[in-house]
Amino acid sequence: MPTPPRPDESSTNGALQRRAVAQLAPVLPMLQELGSLFAGAGHELALVGGPVRDAFLGRASSDLDLTTSARPEQIEALLKPWADTTWDIGRDFGTIGARSGDTIVEVTTYRADAYDRRTRKPVVSFGDSLTDDLVRRDFTVNAMALRLPDLEFVDPYAGMAALAGRTMMTPSAPEVSFGDDPLRMMRAARFAAQLGFTVDPRVQAAMTELAGSIEMISAERVHDELVKLMLAPDPRAGLTLLVDTGIADHVLPELPALRLEVDEHHRHKDVYEHSLTVLEQAMALENDRVVPGLEQPELVPGPDLVLRLAALLHDIGKPATRRFEGGGGVSFHHHEMVGAKLVRKRLRALRFDKDTIKQVARLTELHLRFHGYGGPGVPSRGGAGDVDSPWTDSAVRRYITDAGPLLSRLHLLTRSDCTTRNRRKAAALSAAYDSLEIRIAALREQEELDAVRPELNGNQIAETLGIKPGPVLGEAYKHLLAFRLDNGPVGEDAARAELLRWWADQPDGS
Repeated sequence: MPTPPRPDESSTNGALQRRAVAQLAPVLPMLQELGSLFAGAGHELALVGGPVRDAFLGRASSDLDLTTSARPEQIEALLKPWADTTWDIGRDFGTIGARSGDTIVEVTTYRADAYDRRTRKPVVSFGDSLTDDLVRRDFTVNAMALRLPDLEFVDPYAGMAALAGRTMMTPSAPEVSFGDDPLRMMRAARFAAQLGFTVDPRVQAAMTELAGSIEMISAERVHDELVKLMLAPDPRAGLTLLVDTGIADHVLPELPALRLEVDEHHRHKDVYEHSLTVLEQAMALENDRVVPGLEQPELVPGPDLVLRLAALLHDIGKPATRRFEGGGGVSFHHHEMVGAKLVRKRLRALRFDKDTIKQVARLTELHLRFHGYGGPGVPSRGGAGDVDSPWTDSAVRRYITDAGPLLSRLHLLTRSDCTTRNRRKAAALSAAYDSLEIRIAALREQEELDAVRPELNGNQIAETLGIKPGPVLGEAYKHLLAFRLDNGPVGEDAARAELLRWWADQPDGS
């Protein structure tokens, strides 16, 4: 195997190159084997894009993207004897995929695409130059390559300097690059969230100028970028960039709408900043947390998209429900219900699946429920101060039942929704929720609430009342379920007596 050129030991670029070679070490023999295979047939081959960037960053990359001067039919002919299997689903775009053992590669012919500026879809055109192929890529950090098999580093657009400065710049003028494909503006936000990069001022200016063009991109493509951003280590950075450039006004307008003006008397806090803080606090509780007095707190493995979306969007009903009250107060009555409707509408528009929409909306509906039950140290959202009435077993049972499989996420969302700087108040809220989780655990152990059912089944209800299956039977079942939640296990005889009492109160009961 050829030895890579020894970089300058004192330079930042040298350190990055050493890191890249070390990161690629497990796959270098295979890459150089492919490079020799293509070179022997008279073609160029290079590792390009994300895998090169990630290697310099010391990050693992599951992708091995290669580009070549060979045309698709030539790529396929070269790969077939080498690979266990090949596929050509991307042939129209010049891409042939192959797998050898556990290694998957995609090899694409040099591209020199043009854009029609109406559909924003590229008119695929094959090229003959690696440099020309690199200029069509989104950012300079993704426009670096390693020629194979010699590992010659190719960086015609100063990607290494951008990488060292952790800055995003486009290979061509930003307004040209984003004009060709406005989705690149969403990618800029995603890379800010994933990699901790900042954007060059020229890039941010172009994003601001062309923000409206994102509406020409399909909701499915925007959805994919938004999901990647939300699952990244620092979604706040990406979301802030989308809001500051005006792109969020077109893809997630409910978020910038949370920047309610703060009046001179400071009668309410910045809901936008609050929501971003709740998101960060919810992320911090993913995977591992401690509840004093509880041996095994419920965990939410992260990154969790449903939790993060709920944390970000839980207050989006506030702008529509804000009311200024006498004495300088501000209220947002029923903002959780209004917010849940807005969540459903926005996530449907962004092509999220039904389960995700349902779960995020339900968490939005429930995020204030804890404060309604009261207890020492729990402030009233109505502004009446602390409520000292204790929680009842019935209230705890309903909390569990209403949350259902979302309970572990609701725990994290509710805790994260406290962003007060008042340490005493924050500590009281945390302690109160600790006590709730401990009571939930105790009730679950006692009553197996995950599978709670009325103590009479449908057949027993029908037999007791002498009715047939239908809506009336359903109402009777619901009543007994509520009775069970309010009173805990009481036995079949007591349940039957309650059923008959309820039935006698019905207009058609006897």
